[in-house]
Amino acid sequence: MLDANKARDELKDILNQKEYRVYDESKGLFATWWDNAKQWIADKLEDLFPSVNIADSAAGSILLIIVIVVVLLLLAISAYFLIRNHRRNKVLRKHKPLQSRNELNWSYSQHVREAERLEALSDFTGAVRHLFLGLLLFFHEKGWLEARFWKTNWEYYEELRKIDQSRAEQFFHLAQFFDEVTYGEREVKSKEYIQFYENVMKELKEDLFGGGSSVEKG
Repeated sequence: MLDANKARDELKDILNQKEYRVYDESKGLFATWWDNAKQWIADKLEDLFPSVNIADSAAGSILLIIVIVVVLLLLAISAYFLIRNHRRNKVLRKHKPLQSRNELNWSYSQHVREAERLEALSDFTGAVRHLFLGLLLFFHEKGWLEARFWKTNWEYYEELRKIDQSRAEQFFHLAQFFDEVTYGEREVKSKEYIQFYENVMKELKEDLFGGGSSVEKG
């Protein structure tokens, strides 16, 4: 009996120790959070499927597991795209598209013609660069932004956004592709180039070559 009382007292002392209480409380907090999350999902599912007893039936348990897996998968996909977009945006803030005075001195139509010459040689990387610079200088001539050697594509995007949000978003996507090709060493496929070309031409519209581009794509 003495040994039993002594063992009980020692166990009580262990349970009263701070380290054990903290561990037990944190474990209880996580378990409580998890149970509340499952119960919240179960309640929502029961609202959608009142004929299914989520808590007790096997079908309800399976449905709950499927929903939890789908939610976790969607969260993972969202996190992936957030991280990818963050990295891409960092690229736009880092590089300056204009590298030489000659590039700035050319007109936008000269850049487009050079792009078409390089396209004929299957130099899609060079063609993408000149197309994008042509678009940039077109916007400069329109007064929608001010082209300068020290500016990044992110700064050009911010200038456009103050004037036309829709045009700024299109420029943003074109700039992402340009940076991936120019600085990320992305290999450009023919179909990708054609899509890029057509998107640039939509921005230039009838201002170039008196009503359209010099070549038909298809």
